[in-house]
This record gives sequence, structure tokens and C-alpha cells, in this order.
Amino acid sequence: MPRHIRLLWSVCFGHLTNDIFASMTPVLLTFLAAGILPMSNIQIGLAVSMAQLLGAISQPWFGIRADRTGGRLLGALGLAFHVGLFTIGVIMAAATRHYWLMFIPIVLAPIGSGALHPVGALHAAEALPRRSAFNMALFFLMGQTGLALGPAIAGILLEWANPDLLGQMGRSVGIAAFGIQDNLSPIILLSLFSLPAIFLMASSIPRGHEHHAAQSKRKSERENGATEKLPLFAFLVLGLIVLLRGLGQQGSVAFVPVLFEQKGWDPAAYGAITSSYWIASAISGLVFGRLADRFDRRLVMMLSMLFSAPAFFLLPAHEGAFAFVLAIAAGGLSGGAHSLIVVMAQDLIPMRKGFASGAILGFIFATGAIGSLAIGFISDQIGLALTFQIVAVMIAVAGALSLLLPRPERP
Repeated sequence: MPRHIRLLWSVCFGHLTNDIFASMTPVLLTFLAAGILPMSNIQIGLAVSMAQLLGAISQPWFGIRADRTGGRLLGALGLAFHVGLFTIGVIMAAATRHYWLMFIPIVLAPIGSGALHPVGALHAAEALPRRSAFNMALFFLMGQTGLALGPAIAGILLEWANPDLLGQMGRSVGIAAFGIQDNLSPIILLSLFSLPAIFLMASSIPRGHEHHAAQSKRKSERENGATEKLPLFAFLVLGLIVLLRGLGQQGSVAFVPVLFEQKGWDPAAYGAITSSYWIASAISGLVFGRLADRFDRRLVMMLSMLFSAPAFFLLPAHEGAFAFVLAIAAGGLSGGAHSLIVVMAQDLIPMRKGFASGAILGFIFATGAIGSLAIGFISDQIGLALTFQIVAVMIAVAGALSLLLPRPERP
């Protein structure tokens, strides 16, 4: 297998594994609160929000480290840290039944995720620069797949597992029972499945001297070896695009099921339409990534958001099969811009792609979290239907702003 293909798939599988464990947390906390470790909704929300926040704000710093070192150990150890602390949190919950002893490792675990994301985005783009947008879309598709699979895997394991699996294993080899009961054993054992992804990243990501050599070569190929400057205006425009899109597209998805529950849909139906939104968002990234590698990325990003605005605007007014069509259009068209935003950030400072990736991803995740709160507040005042129509306008404005970005150089 060519080295650049191995590198691309190593960070993609690392992203898949990381996001499987990341998306398990709400399911795990719900299961714990049901009888093992009683928690209020506030306590569950605090754990989830703090974990997401630490994962987001840590990414710019890890991006800087990735630019300096190549991130070989940073990516692999980041994944190991995430899975390891997640597993420790599960063990502490089962063994001590104490909220804060569970809370600390569960909340700190996503710092490892914050290390993996900029490293993965850096090497997804550099594995084959002439198709960086498509590679970035593939990287995020694997992450979205992990986010979709994680809750289902956790639910199945918690529902059907032997509640004393680890205890039986310990007794079979003459070791005292581990004391981990209540169906949490399979979640703990699942951490072993992260080892192949950790090994693949540790063996495929370039070593520090290899990364520096590649960076020096790219720097020498730039015009006159000019010192790279931070394009402040372009970053401000891109930040405004992320803010408007995050408040709208990412913030609104949490209320798609609420919108259709209020219409009288049953849980299976509004669950299905929400899934169709996410699936379309993940798959469309590959299509828009391929287009962005061939045409002006600014134009592709603009069209993806502009064309999604009518779907958001009309979604509250329709029922039945056409509502599914609109949800797929809204998710697919707006979601197609996700990987392009990261690539555009990397294009602005091509010699510091790790920092660009970490900064923009951290901002994307943070604005998505804020967006959910903002849309919840606004919809309580004016209703969800009108709120979705405001979302449509915000996303259209974000798309139009894309043309203010500088035209990227082609590799």
C-alpha cells in the first residue's frame, strides 16, 4: 500500500475509533443514572458539556504542537488517552458509585480527542495535497460514522451483556473478581478494540524529522520563500461564516426531533428523519470535497450553504415523505461545507495547517454547542417554525460571505 494511502487511512480509522467512544458518553451516563449511579439531569448535562468544551478549547494548542512535531505520538497517544480515561471513568462509576470520581476522568478524556483532531486533519490534507478537500471529507465521514455507531454499540452492549463478565474471567484464571458489575464489563473490554487504530497511527504518521523535511520542501517551493503572515481579515470572515453556520446548521439539528414530535410524529419517525439529516450530511461531504478539488472552493462552499437555505425554511411547513426530502437536502447541502471550511482555514496558512485545523475545529464545535442553547432560547420565545426560518437566513448569509475569502492556491 502506498505510504500516503496508509497515512490517510490511519488517521481516518483513528477518527472513527475516537468518535465511537466520544458519542457513547450520553448513553453511558443515562444507563448509570438509571440505577448504578443516580444523577440529576443537571449533573448529566454538566458532564457532557464540560467534556465537549475541553475537547474544543484544547485543539488550537495541540494544532501548534502538530505543526512543530508532525504529531506522530500526539495523535496516537491522544486516542489512547481518550479511550483510557473514558474506561477509567466507567470503572470508577461501577466500583465507587461516586459522581465526582466518575466525572473527572470522563470530562478529561476528550482532551485526547482534542489532540487527535488537528493531527488527523493535518495529515488528511497532506497525504495527497491535490485532493485535500476530498481527503478531508473522508476524514470527517469516518468521524460522523463513529458518532452514529457509538450510541448504538453502547446501547446493544449494555442491553445484552453478561453483568459479571469480568468477574467470571478473573475467577477462571484464579484472580479475585474485579467487582465490575451491572453490564459495564463489555464497555470496558471494548477499549481493547482501539489498539489497532492506535498502532496504525503510531506507525504511519511521519516522524518529526520526516515532517520537518516535508515542511521545508513546501516552504522552499513557495514564492521567494516569503515569510507566511496570518491573513487576519480572511480569518475574521471565515470565523463569521463558522459562527453563522454553527449557530444555525449545528444548533438546529438538536431540534429536528422536537419539531416533528410537536407535529405528532412517533419516536421511530422523528428518530428516522433526524438520522437521515446526519447521514446526508456525512455522505455529501465526499461529493462537495471532490467538487472543491476541481473548482473554486469558495464557490462550492457558497453554493452548498445557499442551496440548503430553502430546505431549512420549508422544513417546518411540510409532512410525510417530502419532509424527509427536505431534511436530507438541509443536512446534506449544509453539511457539505464542513470539511471545506477546514480546508479553507488550512489554505490561509498552509505552513501551519495543524494550528489552522485545531483553531477552526475548536471554534466549530464551540459554536455548535452555543447554537443549541441559542436556538432553544429563541424557539421558546417565537416557536420552532419561525426559528428554523431564521436559521435559513443565517446559513444563506454565511454562504454569501464565502466569496469574501481569498482564492486559494492550487498545489
